[in-house]
Amino acid sequence: MSKPIKQFLRQRGVVSKKDVLSKPVATIEVSKKSISDLLEEMAQTGFQGKKLGQVADIWAEMARQKDLTVFLGLTGSLSTTGQWKIIRWLIEKRYVDVLVSTGANISEDILEALGYHYYQGTWLADDEELLKLKVDRFYDVYADELQYRKLENTIYKFADTLDHRRTYSTREFLHQFGEFLSKKGIDSIVAAAYEAKVPIYSPGLIDSGYGVALSLLRRQKGKLIRLDQTKDMEELAQIAERTKRTGVVYLGGGVPKDTIQLATIIKSLAKGGEKETPHEYAIQITADSPQWGGLSGCTLEEAISWGKISPKAKKATLYADITLALPIVAHVLNERVEKRSHPPDLGWVFKL
Repeated sequence: MSKPIKQFLRQRGVVSKKDVLSKPVATIEVSKKSISDLLEEMAQTGFQGKKLGQVADIWAEMARQKDLTVFLGLTGSLSTTGQWKIIRWLIEKRYVDVLVSTGANISEDILEALGYHYYQGTWLADDEELLKLKVDRFYDVYADELQYRKLENTIYKFADTLDHRRTYSTREFLHQFGEFLSKKGIDSIVAAAYEAKVPIYSPGLIDSGYGVALSLLRRQKGKLIRLDQTKDMEELAQIAERTKRTGVVYLGGGVPKDTIQLATIIKSLAKGGEKETPHEYAIQITADSPQWGGLSGCTLEEAISWGKISPKAKKATLYADITLALPIVAHVLNERVEKRSHPPDLGWVFKL
């Protein structure tokens, strides 16, 4: 069969048995090897092991790209589970250019940054007894409630320095908070983002210790700090527009993921809506299930119909606990890409 005929048939979904059986599965042998080498083999296997390898491959490729802005959507309460220093490292090394996070992840790391700890516990705990002891439980992780209040008090003290007569985007609020923490030597995610000039947005900021601190500030001192989330969306759309090429990493889903996805829609509509401007790379690690009609904000495949993800995008969804996958993938990045050499300069964002 001639090459033109083969191409014609493939374009119409007609393939041969030889085409279907063209990629043998790699059989993993136990030997002394790096994590990177292991995942390279796993990417040629099956099931979620294959997806784990693909996620690492795609993120490493994103890190090598020029003129690509990488958005990270961070959900849940992962900082309590020993993950926050990985996020800080990703920011410092610029494997991430823009962070959109829950309020929990960018506040609960401050507890450890202040010198305190989270503690290993059990999900079978007597929660009534923990309440008496003033111990908070995050599934199988414990925190001292009195220490937790100190992280909220740190936010309170910062917010009290702000001008209550103006309105802040969450990016402006968090950038100034990062400066506040950095100058005090409180080595946290927000401080690292301030130092690396990585903008952070938090569409659910008050659903966390930030909400407690800001509410107490208003009740106790009558000082209302206003946050403008419409400005957040406008800025995110400008970042997507001015940097042209974008890739996304979703650790979980929900509001951070949807917020990043919508930035491409706003960018497209601002140009008349005639041409989609989707993400060129997309990876997601999630423990959610798609059969319920979504995936914490729809599957990457469904997002193609909205013009949020390119039909030609390199993409992979790994169905796994983030606390299992993220440390492995981060170590692979560390082995494969010593340092990202061409991160976009987003200094202009902080002048908006």
